[in-house]
Amino acid sequence: MNTGKDDRDVKLLEQILDESKQVQGVSLWQDAWKRLRRNKAAMASMATLCILGILAFLTPLLPLQSPIDKDLNNRRFLPPSLETVVMGQRDGLKFKDGRLTAQLAKFEDEIGELRTKQRSESDPDKRDAIDEQIENRIEVEHPFNQLWNELDSVSWGLCELRVSIFGDYAIPSIFGTDQLGRDLLARVFWGARVSLIVGIVATLVSLIIGVSYGATAGYFGGIVDTIMMRIVDVLYSIPFFFVVILIMTFLGDDAIKKRMNEIGIDQIMVFYVVIGAIYWLTMSRVVRGQVLSLKEEQFVESARTVGASSSRIIFRHLVPNVLGIVIVYLTLTIPSVMLFEAFLSFLGMGVSPPDVSWGLLLKDGVDALSSVKLFWWVVVFPGAALAATLFALNFLGDGLRDALDPRMKNRD
Repeated sequence: MNTGKDDRDVKLLEQILDESKQVQGVSLWQDAWKRLRRNKAAMASMATLCILGILAFLTPLLPLQSPIDKDLNNRRFLPPSLETVVMGQRDGLKFKDGRLTAQLAKFEDEIGELRTKQRSESDPDKRDAIDEQIENRIEVEHPFNQLWNELDSVSWGLCELRVSIFGDYAIPSIFGTDQLGRDLLARVFWGARVSLIVGIVATLVSLIIGVSYGATAGYFGGIVDTIMMRIVDVLYSIPFFFVVILIMTFLGDDAIKKRMNEIGIDQIMVFYVVIGAIYWLTMSRVVRGQVLSLKEEQFVESARTVGASSSRIIFRHLVPNVLGIVIVYLTLTIPSVMLFEAFLSFLGMGVSPPDVSWGLLLKDGVDALSSVKLFWWVVVFPGAALAATLFALNFLGDGLRDALDPRMKNRD
């Protein structure tokens, strides 16, 4: 008598099962990305930062003027203009026909003649002497080394591609020129490379140290946690600003700098690492707090049960589960690091000429301010570039913080 009702129940259950099979689960990361995409300010900031990063990487390829070529006689403190500029046109460069391409062709012909002479020489000592002569001429006389500072292999290749595409053309000085007659637009773009790299490298250093230290302290707890956190408290009391100044002054000594160059250590890379090494303290505290709340969860107990080592539990199970808060904190650390670098460069303790950063540009701009005549462009454009980047990073950080908050999962 209940056969009909049983059939209806079976069909209802089958229908529910079919519907449940069509429902796909949404992970925290998928839900976070979906909510982040609805945050227009965060997405616009992400797009801005991506474009800025791409342009910074491709700066040697862009048809910009030289960031280091000075023209005190004719181009000092020129306001923004659209006047045509030809690469290599300054008389002081003594480029053939006043053009970069013509000088490159002439230089390559001269080097080619030296290489031909080297190949025909039978005396090994003379061949070595010619090879040394070629290297010295490239280092001193190559047009690229006169227009750009210490190009790495990638930047050198991009400059060669730039010449083959754009020839002698260069974008006019739409940002004006500085007190030494250098193009400000080119210096802003080249400064972006240094400012972004210092932000990324220093933040990664703080990430590696802070996450490892904080996760270890939080997992072991007890006396280990107490000792490690007291060390953090002591380090917090040290005025790191003066420590960095002391270190950079020490590294700026000519003898130390020469020794570092001999062993292949770049001073500016040391500068990046030093800044990163002082920004890990807060990261360690944040990670420690998260690990303390996670280490008693069932997945950690399961890992212990199957015999996983402490290091494996920390770095394979706990750290991935705190990546959300770590990513958010990273987006907020990068602006702090960039501002710190800008401040140090502003005081003359950071990036040293002929390298250029946004902080160094702001220092040059403030030095050029005068009560007699206002050269506004030397401050406005570098300041706007730095401010726009910091705003974008902070907006993105706020968006990621909201998107990665587990309490807001699947909420509109």
